[in-house]
This record gives sequence, structure tokens and C-alpha cells, in this order.
Amino acid sequence: MKRYGMVLGLKPEKVDEYKKLHAAVWPDVLRMIADCHIRNYSIYLRRLDDGQPYLFSYFEYTGDDFAADMAKMAADPTTQRWWSICQPCQKPLADRAPGEWWSAMEEVFHTD
Repeated sequence: MKRYGMVLGLKPEKVDEYKKLHAAVWPDVLRMIADCHIRNYSIYLRRLDDGQPYLFSYFEYTGDDFAADMAKMAADPTTQRWWSICQPCQKPLADRAPGEWWSAMEEVFHTD
């Protein structure tokens, strides 16, 4: 199992909409997340010192081929529709890696 932490900006005027969307995530989206070996997935919201809202996500990946599972998720039509609704709320970080939407974070500490 590998743990992932990611960060993403959220447009201030879209905070309430984003929270409402995630209060009722579509069942087929949740199923695809599970089918792609993602467990214990959480998204947190925090306004930082710059006054802007940010999202932090944490999940555990239990599969054997992360790239293939992420490609499977990205190819799913229902997931694509979900992302088309969520992405206008989001503001990716300017310094994200090529091809990233959510910016990967380095794990510097973990305990069981």
C-alpha cells in the first residue's frame, strides 16, 4: 500500500458548490475509485495565510500499477462528467508538475 497526499487550490466563490458536490458524490464515481484500488480517500479544506482556500487530499493505493489504474479512471465516462463539474471549482497550483492537476506532496512523516 502506498499513501498519497495532494494539494489543489479552490476558487473562493466555488467553496460552497464544491462542498455540496462532495456531500453527495455519485455512486458510480465512488465505485470507480474503489475499482482503481484507492482506499481511505479524504479531502480536506483549509484557507491559508494568503486568504485563499486549498484542498488537501489523502488516499491509500493498494494496486500494482498506479498509472494504469489512473488511466482507467480517466477513461471512465461518468468520472469524466464528474470532473467536468468539479474542475471549474478548482485552481491548480502554478508550480505543479507537467500533467498534474492535483499537486503531489512529499510524505515527510508517518506512524502507525
